[in-house]
Amino acid sequence: MKAGLTLLALAYVLSQFFRAFLAVLTAPLGTDLGVGPDVLATASGLWFLAFAAMQIPVGIALDSLGPRRTAGWLFLFGGAGGAALFAVAQGPLYIHAAMILIGVGCSPVLMASFYIFAREFEPARFATLAALMIGVGTVGNLISSYPLAFAADTIGWRAALWGLAALSGVIALGILTTVRDPAKVTGTVEGRLMDLLRLPVLWLIIPLAAMNYVPAGAVRGLWIGPYLRDVFEMSTSQIGQASLVMSVAMIAGVVAYGPLDRILGTRKWVVFAGNALTASCVLALAVWVDVSPILAIALMAGIGFFGATFPVIVAHGRSFFPAHLTGRGVTLMNLFGIGGVGVMQFASGRIHTAAAGSDPGAPYVAVFAFIGVALALSLIPYARSRDNVG
Repeated sequence: MKAGLTLLALAYVLSQFFRAFLAVLTAPLGTDLGVGPDVLATASGLWFLAFAAMQIPVGIALDSLGPRRTAGWLFLFGGAGGAALFAVAQGPLYIHAAMILIGVGCSPVLMASFYIFAREFEPARFATLAALMIGVGTVGNLISSYPLAFAADTIGWRAALWGLAALSGVIALGILTTVRDPAKVTGTVEGRLMDLLRLPVLWLIIPLAAMNYVPAGAVRGLWIGPYLRDVFEMSTSQIGQASLVMSVAMIAGVVAYGPLDRILGTRKWVVFAGNALTASCVLALAVWVDVSPILAIALMAGIGFFGATFPVIVAHGRSFFPAHLTGRGVTLMNLFGIGGVGVMQFASGRIHTAAAGSDPGAPYVAVFAFIGVALALSLIPYARSRDNVG
């Protein structure tokens, strides 16, 4: 099982890479293919929406087929195949199709790990294990920052994508070989997704689940690149370094949040405080959008650090799931978490275009204000949710 979880962690590293690498490739893709931030925002949104759309079938597959086949085959054909398609891209249509395919391929990886954690380990350890997996996976954000910028400047972005396609294929075959499926639940196994949706407590958690990852996913996944280029005239290499700072902050945040629910005896208020601080950083970025590149990078690092509460949110929701619906439950939470980013990326791309003008900072004021207010509003229902550290 250790080898299987290691390979799932490596696959999740690539999943994190694929959701964030467009930010660093903003300039070379613009030069080579003539695509702008609006096209890349749509491409990023398509990745997240494809990922989200797969969560329900992935949940059913985890409960019926198990994590080995679900993660292995989808990552092979989607992850490796999508990266290969991106490597031969000739325009927006190629990029959009490749990002959809990659989103499908990455969709089961983290949830396969969560499924194994939920079925094979004690419930009290779920948040820590989930945070550890996300923390390891966030290394993908590091690779998609300065290392990718360096690769794009040396061997070219197409060669880098071909290498990633090959690596994805090898990891997928390893998952099919080494992951061991947990034993199927015996006894009361009938259940439907609607059984989960009938739980009132989940509807107080879901709005925040849908918004929590939006600031980090949207900014690190795309907007950090165009923003720093347009407002502060940074180069691809400098954007890569700034992205690296935010990525390190995201890893540090995941590690910090991992044991907090057990140390403090609460999940709800750990999540609430973290997201309130995240909303404050996003709104401060909107207010001080062009004051200083150092301040901007510091605030984006704050977004990455304070916003790393998603594993605790999943643990909060998971504490209310019956055992035989574990797969459907964790993927339901992930559907909202990833789907929220996809929807917001589509909206933010259009907001950016609508606010464009002579002031290079104006579109980013609009984008950051939109994201910050939306996150703050999602805290209102969450404040009424029931705490549960079981």
